Parts: sequence; structure tokens; C-alpha cells
Amino acid sequence: MVHLTRYCMYKRIKECFKEPVTGKILGISGIKNFYPSIDMKNAEIIEVQYPSVDMQNLPFKNNTFDFVISDQVIEHLENPQKAVDESYRVLKNGGVAIHTTCFMLPIHLAPQDYWRFTPDALLCLCHNFSEIQQCNGWGNKVAYLLCVISHRFQFMEIPESKWSIRRWLASWNDTRYPILTWVIAKK
Repeated sequence: MVHLTRYCMYKRIKECFKEPVTGKILGISGIKNFYPSIDMKNAEIIEVQYPSVDMQNLPFKNNTFDFVISDQVIEHLENPQKAVDESYRVLKNGGVAIHTTCFMLPIHLAPQDYWRFTPDALLCLCHNFSEIQQCNGWGNKVAYLLCVISHRFQFMEIPESKWSIRRWLASWNDTRYPILTWVIAKK
């Protein structure tokens, strides 16, 4: 099960791909929530952790990966533009970068917390890419209020039951209140 603040985001990202993701994939700081979108038999996954591996200076050659996925990383980087440019550099032509981040979440040090991103800011960071396949955000006032009351609500698990109030809350999106934002960009 996926948590309240990420349920809709992962679902929308998965819907962007008609087939499960294959090829050589670089996952930065945990991509287990993307596993349902990956054809595990036909993918080579290299997972690294920030800050052990600095996304602003990736230790990989140009044109190495079919996909680069960073999940909730760029808000922790001093220079997010350099990080997105690095993801572009290590992607093969036609490769896809997926970057998820936060907009309305409390400061969370890991080791630092520098930025918050609107969808427009993510579009700006991805100006070198040839195509934006998806750029969006998810949130609503009720979910935001619950997260403000207690961070535990952020980690509330969402069942797949159609009749679940938690699922309804996790699916309802008010674009004026994005808690999380993401971009899918093609090189």
C-alpha cells in the first residue's frame, strides 16, 4: 500500500506508461514505489542513495540510462538545476527522467532541506528536455490540514477499495494546494 500524499502521484506516473518500464534504470534514493511500473525481468536497476551519491555530480558516463528516477530528492540539493542537468546528461537519447518532489510539506532534513517546487518550477528545471510527458501536482485542503495536524496522517496507508474514504481523500486533487509535484521529461 502507498501512503496518503503519494498515492495519486504514483498512480498518475504509472498511467503515463502504456507498458511496464524496461531498460537500464538509475534510481536515486529509493524507488521501491516505482517497482509496480517496472518490468523487473527486463530491467537493469542501479539504485544509489543521496547523499552518498550526489545527484548534482553523478558518477556515470554520458548516455548510460534509459530512465533516471529521483523520488523526493531535489528539494534537498543546493543546486537542483545542476541535478536535473545531470539526469539529462546520463540519459540516452529518448531516455526519460522522472523527478518527484514536495511543495507543501514541513521541512525535513535529509541532510538539508532547501527548496519547494510548483509544477511550473519543474518545467523550468527541465528546459533542456525535448518533451514533457507529464508535469503535475497533487494535494487538497483536507489532506494538507491532516498533514499539518500530525505528520502521521501523511503516512496513512491507502487501501484499493473503491468505497474507502481514505482512497477518496488520496485521489481528490485541488491544483491550488499541491502537496507533492512531479515531472516526467524525455531527452
